[in-house]
Amino acid sequence: MTLFKFLFRNSNIECPRCLGKTFVDWDDIHRLNKALKWTPAPCAYCLGSGKVDKEMLSKVAVDYTYLTIDLPESEMEKIKQGDEETLEKGRMHELFLDDLIKYAENHFLNHKLDAESIADLYLKTEEENALYSVERKNLIQYVEKIIEFKKLSLIN
Repeated sequence: MTLFKFLFRNSNIECPRCLGKTFVDWDDIHRLNKALKWTPAPCAYCLGSGKVDKEMLSKVAVDYTYLTIDLPESEMEKIKQGDEETLEKGRMHELFLDDLIKYAENHFLNHKLDAESIADLYLKTEEENALYSVERKNLIQYVEKIIEFKKLSLIN
């Protein structure tokens, strides 16, 4: 987005993702049901301004998982413009996360495996041409979070 567009855009609605705070915190993450998909960070939906254009609401769902602050600006702009190829990439990313979460939960609950064992099993069975590759260390950390989240949900 050019500086001119950024400064003069019609940003007259409080951002429904961060609720105008400019930052997505754990309360927002839980409210939007993204606990295993997002971490607290500046809001990508409003680019940290706390305001969004009315038309943004019709183009991109507030809880669209793929729109995060760590994406390149060009990718974020494609999402906000409603680029179908980019939006489909985001849907595939969310399906990948959903499947990975289910995979980890299943092996934790039904096979009593720990995070490292689940990660190793996943990496052994992962297709070489998988859409998303995952490093072992990062996968273990993510599976640990899934297990921790699952344990908390079983207690509550």
